[in-house]
Amino acid sequence: MKILKTCIVLGTFFTILMPLSVWAQPLTLYAAGSLKAALGDVADAYEKKYATSVTTKFAPSGLLRKAIEKGEKPDVFASANMGHPGTLAAAGWGSPVALFSRNQLCALAQPNLDVTTETLLNTLMSPDVRLGTSTPKADPSGDYAWELFEKADRIKTGNFAALSAKALQLTGGPDSAKAPDGLNPYGWVMSEKKADVFLTYCTNAVLAKKQVPALKIIRIPGELSVGADYGLIVRDGSSVEAWRLAMFILSPEGQKILGEYGFEAAAIPNP
Repeated sequence: MKILKTCIVLGTFFTILMPLSVWAQPLTLYAAGSLKAALGDVADAYEKKYATSVTTKFAPSGLLRKAIEKGEKPDVFASANMGHPGTLAAAGWGSPVALFSRNQLCALAQPNLDVTTETLLNTLMSPDVRLGTSTPKADPSGDYAWELFEKADRIKTGNFAALSAKALQLTGGPDSAKAPDGLNPYGWVMSEKKADVFLTYCTNAVLAKKQVPALKIIRIPGELSVGADYGLIVRDGSSVEAWRLAMFILSPEGQKILGEYGFEAAAIPNP
């Protein structure tokens, strides 16, 4: 009997001392499509460091939020804006919402289009230029494009109406055409000549240009510049591992990976 009790005590003792990774439960990370390459690498680094598998799902943030509202239960949700995780927090899904990165809006242009940062607005306003965007409400990239249109209206009344009317919502919506597997959706849209100029995140533009080197990346002029704040949230009731994944994204190691993909990552110590 004493031996049995001793075994139980020792078993409990060693269980407490076991590294968390031995008992780690698999995690599910939902994240904005613009984060696919960067957070895919962050998830891989986390798996290697903590011996915990991370299942990822990348899609437009608004569509992911709707899936969560319908009952899907990722452990961590990383959005391309603060609004979608904020909506979930207000509904009691989790809290708090943490800002973990920033992005900027850029323009992708066809190689034959004569456009610069200085002439971008005039180019977008031209009736002959097909303007592509993502889908507002479903994908924050589309919302940021509409924010640019609002800024354009401050320069000249009527610009918002003209730009929002002509914008072709080519990506990010539930019914948007899907790029073939392995292809960047923005590079594919431009290679298929579906638009002359496409407004998207600068990080997306860099990835698209890697796929289609002839494309031009045009910086947005200061008076039209739009920044994107990225927020993450952990589901209430998730494991300690879920919080550790969130902290890993916020850590210098995770931030360094995001920075390598062009995101503005603040949590990297000075050399």
